[in-house]
Amino acid sequence: VEIRDVNDNSPRFLKSDHVLEIAESTVAGVRFPLESAEDPDVGSNGLRTYILSKDECFSLKVKEIENGRKIPELVLNKSLDREKKPIHTLILTAMDGGNPVKSGTSKITVVVLDINDNVPLFENTFYKVAVNENTANGSSIITTKATDIDEGPNGEIEYSLGIHTPPSVLSIFHIDAVTGEIFLKQQLDHETQASYRIDISAKDKGLPKMEGHCSVQVDVIDVNDNAPEIVITSKPSSVPEDSRSGTVVALLSVRDIDSGDNGKVTLHIAKDSPFTLKPSFSNNYALLTSGFLDRENVPEYHIEIRATDSGSPSLSSKKSIPVSITDVNDNPPSFTHSSYNVYLEENGAPGSILYSVSASDLDLGENAKISYSILDSKVQDVSVSSYVYINSDNGSIYSMHSFDYEKLKVFQIQVQAKDQGSPSLSSNATVHVFILDQNDNAPAVIYPSSAILGSLSHQRMPRSAKAGHLVTK
Repeated sequence: VEIRDVNDNSPRFLKSDHVLEIAESTVAGVRFPLESAEDPDVGSNGLRTYILSKDECFSLKVKEIENGRKIPELVLNKSLDREKKPIHTLILTAMDGGNPVKSGTSKITVVVLDINDNVPLFENTFYKVAVNENTANGSSIITTKATDIDEGPNGEIEYSLGIHTPPSVLSIFHIDAVTGEIFLKQQLDHETQASYRIDISAKDKGLPKMEGHCSVQVDVIDVNDNAPEIVITSKPSSVPEDSRSGTVVALLSVRDIDSGDNGKVTLHIAKDSPFTLKPSFSNNYALLTSGFLDRENVPEYHIEIRATDSGSPSLSSKKSIPVSITDVNDNPPSFTHSSYNVYLEENGAPGSILYSVSASDLDLGENAKISYSILDSKVQDVSVSSYVYINSDNGSIYSMHSFDYEKLKVFQIQVQAKDQGSPSLSSNATVHVFILDQNDNAPAVIYPSSAILGSLSHQRMPRSAKAGHLVTK
């Protein structure tokens, strides 16, 4: 008895679900054997073929082996990309040759295994931030952020400063390896460096490691932390006291290494000072005379100049400039008195000192060096220089001979004091000399003259003369 088969069995897979793991680095053309289906029917009712649901990355090849058995193979048509599609779901259908056709299915889940094929990408390739130069150490400057679409260690990011970062940047900035946040390690100084460019690296932990890059520009904002500095560019020179207004005394400049208004400087000088400042070019100034100078009143000035910037709050500094006033011969010698009275006894020894006059001169040096002289005049038609002479150095007046009260009772001497300046200046004083009488002459009878009658004088008188009668005179 022959039992004829009827198509009463559908092809059946041992597992309805099958998971297949394929690395995304697998090259196209690779084949992956799949589970074969079983169909108890025979002949034309037995398993005839396989079909695969449509997927651009996969196709199906059926391989026939011994005994006519058919093995389905999954063929990779193109490279997989886990980041685009991490899982592919396929339906493998096995069909027999019966009429009607019967079939069985198996779900094939292709899990795409990640490889480290994506570099970390920053949200921005260039960051820019402005920071005040007085920002405290440890402050956060900016946070950079990168992402890696790989998974696992391939997608874990570690931040660092670029390998070519100069030491000057490494000493000032620090980046958190986990968060990408940049911190200050050291005080900024706009005057030392106004801007920094920092290269940031983001590396994943895959094998091999992939690396992304970005740049951060840090602009250091100036704050008013530097006071102006006054620099003397030419040493102050001594100034003659008769200098005209506008005479240059010294040249100076002012600088402030801050920028903007913080670096704009204004100079001030005391209003009551006989000096002024005249700007020339690019923060350079000339110190000029602007008023009357008198060395005898103020021989030296200490000119205080104050420099103030326009920052908020403003900073200032000051410098004292010493200026010596040199003497000119603008003061004549001055006697202690305009006239002197001298009382001199007659018959004094010739060469004795009569008097000493004294004059002073407020000037200095040769301008104050005084020489004394007697101006020519007449005493009883004789030059006064015949009577007296003067020591030119100390003003002592000496007699040339003895004086006789009975011949000369009073006379005047004009004394001149002259300095050695150029031109020289002089002044005069009058010395009144009074001769004092001494008892150096005996009484003498003038009449009647003894020269005619000798020592006797004969006088006649009437016999009747009474008492009180004038005899002679």
